[in-house]
Amino acid sequence: MAAKVQTQFIAATKEISFVAGLYTLWRLARVLPLDQSLGAIERGKSLESFQREIFLPSELSLQKFVLEHEWLAQASNTYYAIAHVPVLLIFLVWLFAFHRNAYPKWRNGLALLTAMCLSIRFIRVAPPRFFPELGYIDLSTRYGMSVYGPVGKGVSDQFAAMPSIHVGWAAVVSFGIVATCTSKWRWLALFHVVATIFVVSATGNHWWLDGVVAIALLGIALFIDERFIRPRRE
Repeated sequence: MAAKVQTQFIAATKEISFVAGLYTLWRLARVLPLDQSLGAIERGKSLESFQREIFLPSELSLQKFVLEHEWLAQASNTYYAIAHVPVLLIFLVWLFAFHRNAYPKWRNGLALLTAMCLSIRFIRVAPPRFFPELGYIDLSTRYGMSVYGPVGKGVSDQFAAMPSIHVGWAAVVSFGIVATCTSKWRWLALFHVVATIFVVSATGNHWWLDGVVAIALLGIALFIDERFIRPRRE
């Protein structure tokens, strides 16, 4: 019994260290002293034009709807600011504790997804809130809930809109629960990714395609795990 507990403790410690290391690398990468604006505005405009060409709905309409309901605007800001990391950590703990066999797949998917997002972020893309001439506003700044601060001085990179790591991490949680859990209530987990897509767009922090690309990258990450990594751990 003592040996089993010790083994479990060592395994949990290794995973905590691994995830903490990944999170630290992500935070460090997001504050690298890169050129904060080169090409970002132009790419943001191009992305907005492309979305109109393929008939995606305007994020502006969603933002106007949220502004008509102050409680929803504040809730969207709050969800954007604080939900993504705690929910992800709770998901990883739940998966490790109760679905250990599925844990490596989704942990690896998360790691690969984050690595790809951090690589793509070097191609600067401005989010909707940087285009007031199109009618967008920075919803979080309006309500004094910004997590960024001044450009180049805030806690996160403001020109790394593409892809949306918020949406990517939410997809890991939602899809991971649906794929792993057997309860009939598991489909409610999709609320998290849907709500995240809603709030990142409504707050002016991401374009629709930022989330689409993030989910596509998760699919690629899971394929890599299934095709190349899983055979080695079995």
